Amino acid sequence: MTQWERFLDTFFNRDVIVQYLPAIGKGFIVTCELAVLVVISGIGLGLVLAIVRAYQIKLINLLIVIVVDVLRSLPPLVLILMLFFGLSNVGLNLSGFAVVWLVLSMVLAAFAEEIFWAGITSVNKGQWEAARSTGLSYTKTLIYVVLPQAVRLTIPPLTNRTIAITKNTALGMVIGVGEILGQASTAQSFSSNASPMMMGAIAYVLLFIPVVYAGRWIETRFAWKKA
Repeated sequence: MTQWERFLDTFFNRDVIVQYLPAIGKGFIVTCELAVLVVISGIGLGLVLAIVRAYQIKLINLLIVIVVDVLRSLPPLVLILMLFFGLSNVGLNLSGFAVVWLVLSMVLAAFAEEIFWAGITSVNKGQWEAARSTGLSYTKTLIYVVLPQAVRLTIPPLTNRTIAITKNTALGMVIGVGEILGQASTAQSFSSNASPMMMGAIAYVLLFIPVVYAGRWIETRFAWKKA
């Protein structure tokens, strides 16, 4: 067997690919479900926290800052292991899927909150004063005047951070979540061949390349135009 044939047999073994393609397909679906749930809940929670912080209630703001800083400091894998094994010791048993979703949502929310908050504070103070002078309440000024401008400013950094965090769905492998990497790793163990891992890599490319291009389109579509 030549080197090239050995390479093909190791990474593109046809029999192994056919055997484990359904498993990788299931992992692909699980990864998609996780990614969608994390994006929706993470960004939504981050926006809510930024809005609450805009009311400048000192104690609440202090709690938000502490929680956000802790979540941004800890590696997601540490949080996943802490919740998965720690909660079971206090009688709260969550599935691996739920733990990964919860952790990644909280991590994304922490980053999203800081990004939204930066957008809110970057809006010129004159915008606030002009809106309030027309009789709008603080809440209406925030929702109808400030947030539309702030959200548009935050789209580029928020898109990049969202893509980076959703790729961490692969961490679910360590607690038995049947996402792409988990399925590929199991298949490689049974087949003693690297083809399942190559299939997993291709699956990630197929999943996230469109996401990257969609993010680039969103950044271009909603970017501020120079005069």
